[in-house]
Amino acid sequence: MQDSELLSLARQTAVNAYCPYSKFAVGAAVLWQDDSISVGVNVENASYPLGVCAERNAIANGIAAGSKKIALLAVWADIDATVAPCGGCRQVIYEFVADSDVRVIMGGTSDVSCQTIGELLPNAFTPRDLLK
Repeated sequence: MQDSELLSLARQTAVNAYCPYSKFAVGAAVLWQDDSISVGVNVENASYPLGVCAERNAIANGIAAGSKKIALLAVWADIDATVAPCGGCRQVIYEFVADSDVRVIMGGTSDVSCQTIGELLPNAFTPRDLLK
């Protein structure tokens, strides 16, 4: 799958976001190492901290379907810039990649950029670090 195709899927998915408070719709699409694809949108609720980001929803959908490792992730929002995963999502993404060179495509209405998850989260910790 091409980067642009995965980003397009994230953009198409964003229309389903539930964001009545922020009006900031975000879509995400994940290509897994098993070649499956999962999507997700942000879902807000009145108890703000309990909302869920698009990236985490897309990852949870893939995990629920049996996928294990992310090969590529795309995130898109209807803004005049690129949208980057929040810090919490960066940590979740990192935990489900085989290595820190997995690319994250970030898009908006006028710009697209790409960085590895290692560049986005250079000092990530893993579940192994919790055992120390």
